[in-house]
Amino acid sequence: MRRLIKGGTLVDHRGCYRQDLLIEQGRIARRASEIAIEPDMAVIDAGGCQVMPGGIDVHTHFNIDVGIGRSCDDFFTGTRAAACGGTTTIVDHMGFGPAGCDLHHQLARYHEYAGGQAVIDYSFHGVIQHVDDAILDEMASMVTQEGVSSFKLYLTYQYKLDDGAVLRALQRLRQVGALATVHPENDAAIRWQRDIFLREGRTAPVYHALSRPLACEAEAVARMINLASLAGGAPLYIVHLSNGLGLDYIRLAQRAGQAVWAETCPQYLLLDDSLYLRPDGMQFILSPPLRPREEQDALWRGLADGSIATVATDHCNFSRQQRLTLSGGDFSRCPNGLPGVENRLALLYSGGVASGRLTPSQFVALTSARPAQLFGLWPQKGNLNPGADADLVLFDPRRSVTLRHEAMHDNGDYSPYEGMTCRGWPVLTLCRGEIVCRDGVFSGQRGHGRFVRRQPFRATAGADSF
Repeated sequence: MRRLIKGGTLVDHRGCYRQDLLIEQGRIARRASEIAIEPDMAVIDAGGCQVMPGGIDVHTHFNIDVGIGRSCDDFFTGTRAAACGGTTTIVDHMGFGPAGCDLHHQLARYHEYAGGQAVIDYSFHGVIQHVDDAILDEMASMVTQEGVSSFKLYLTYQYKLDDGAVLRALQRLRQVGALATVHPENDAAIRWQRDIFLREGRTAPVYHALSRPLACEAEAVARMINLASLAGGAPLYIVHLSNGLGLDYIRLAQRAGQAVWAETCPQYLLLDDSLYLRPDGMQFILSPPLRPREEQDALWRGLADGSIATVATDHCNFSRQQRLTLSGGDFSRCPNGLPGVENRLALLYSGGVASGRLTPSQFVALTSARPAQLFGLWPQKGNLNPGADADLVLFDPRRSVTLRHEAMHDNGDYSPYEGMTCRGWPVLTLCRGEIVCRDGVFSGQRGHGRFVRRQPFRATAGADSF
């Protein structure tokens, strides 16, 4: 079926255009100021709407086992929620496998998790649990044969890497054309402070935030930047940045010409650490934790000036019941993570575009174009050019919606954004030309999503928009 989108304003990372857009065989075939309607075309009236590339969320955790429990969203419910929020591609951070496993172990497992389940297209980041000669040798085949061109390094949690292992990994990833993504927190400092709180019986949610102060994150950001420089200028991507001091270090590196990019998330732009004082504060446990409200302004400035490259979600959904049962009221036993994949675009549009902090093109760059360029999906994804996949979202800037979890499509039982009103709303989502959500009603198909083999990392890909 050919689909013709008429009467809207096309928006990409470079500008806005009063054009129609024609879809054929799941791809964008043509865009022009006026495309005539033909009998075999299904026409979508986009009057008053902005037609954008579908969102790309490069930081999700679906079906993840964190040792004490498994998240409640699998690849069907998670991608269903994503689609209903205007996201058409996700890149999932695979969870840890058994001790000593190779890089392909988790990839095979995650193909089993997602195959035949996802409703939108997907890919995976590799996960590095340990570093030895065999792991370093294996990285090349992951990139060239499996299409996995980014890898996650953790500086905390069970399989944290020390500086020597990080250096070896960074150098090899640079050589094989892969982007290193890193969770930066100083594990030793966190354990020291957490142990003090636990010995004193301080287990309330607020002590989660106090045990992981922003200095622990910022120090690790600076250390990773220096290690990447020592590793021959290895490209580096900082995930879920939550504070202005870390951003200052990133800006210093960027001004010096270092290949460093940063991601932030809606929770750090819109929520703050006062939520840990509420009776239901355990439902806001994530790492890094929510920060004081003043950090939000620094992050918004980073989005506006381009020093923060992307907005993702770190969607990792545990229900209220899971949190209460597993934690027993102790923050140190509560699974980390927040839901959010369905609300990312609406929250950023409302807080950014509708408020005047961001232009529509900056919004597209942050949520689709730059993620595609950085993670080897460009030009198949993230743009409106002929030949690209017809992954699209129609945004109605006139519509205001108050967020209620009862209207959402994930498998959890709450939203951290409950009661927030969003100005601007995704009213139609298409994945490869197929309508997967219209006006909040899911119409996609389990298994429609395909695994996308990503290209090797190239720092020059789409460099004009970085």
